[in-house]
Amino acid sequence: MLNRRDMLTLSGAAAVASLVPGIVTAAAGPAIGPFRFCLNTSTISGQNPGLLHAIEIAATAGYDGMELWVNDIKDYLNKGHSIQSLADFIKGKGIRVENAISFTEWMVDDDTKRKEALVELEEEMKMMAVLGCRRIAAPPAGVEKEEPIDFQKAGARYREVLAIGRKYNVMPLLEFWGASGTLYNLGQALAIAAAANDPDARILPDVYHLFRGGSGFNGLKLVNGKAIDIIHMNDYPGSKPVNEQTDSDRVYPGDGVAPLKQVIRDLQLMGGAKVLSLELFNKDYWAQDALTVAKTGLRKMKSLVNEVRSGK
Repeated sequence: MLNRRDMLTLSGAAAVASLVPGIVTAAAGPAIGPFRFCLNTSTISGQNPGLLHAIEIAATAGYDGMELWVNDIKDYLNKGHSIQSLADFIKGKGIRVENAISFTEWMVDDDTKRKEALVELEEEMKMMAVLGCRRIAAPPAGVEKEEPIDFQKAGARYREVLAIGRKYNVMPLLEFWGASGTLYNLGQALAIAAAANDPDARILPDVYHLFRGGSGFNGLKLVNGKAIDIIHMNDYPGSKPVNEQTDSDRVYPGDGVAPLKQVIRDLQLMGGAKVLSLELFNKDYWAQDALTVAKTGLRKMKSLVNEVRSGK
């Protein structure tokens, strides 16, 4: 929960955000063309660095931004810290919070659970507004596996959370999970976003999930640049059947068989600024030095982007 000081801070931030959409509290780091580089803290979560040290690692490694997990922020607050102290720490590191990883059950059919989820999601949006973060993930958390999607109903629910997000300038990104059995495909996500009929609808794709859910990669060519702000970057091995792969099989971008240069080219051609966020859950990497892992992932992403920009 936010304390009185946090609410006063939020009120000011929300007021400014309503006048200047896209405002952020932290300076952006260097980018390559339309691309900024981001570290999702899952990549180094196995080393248990703690929230503040993870932020320090991302800044030291040279990332422009971070994706923070809402549960980590709540743990920080539960230890007696304030959301404003976290905002000040992040600003001091000169790094931007690009997105928040949330698991609220906004999409479920149970009306009681969904109403509770909307309250929770709004609280999370308030926190992220104080941190200068403009986005929050909206995945199909809690939805029964293999449950058929009513696209019109899902679109209406997504439109509802978008309306809440506009109050705080923290917009929910529709995320699909390749192994979810329900919302697992880019085509499904695009259908829900279209059914929402909302100008702020956005998709949060992930290289691994595009592979795992059978989307393939050519569908990105059909997407307008405004529909994607962030993509989770990773790779996957070609030695294991798709249905046997899990999140822990993800490897550094360029170390697997994903058509990442094609992905980067398509992102570049669709227009608009793009955030490439390294999201890995690799246990071998978790056994290594966290800063080394962060630097290695950034180097590999930048190398791919530079190769595409040079025409290789």
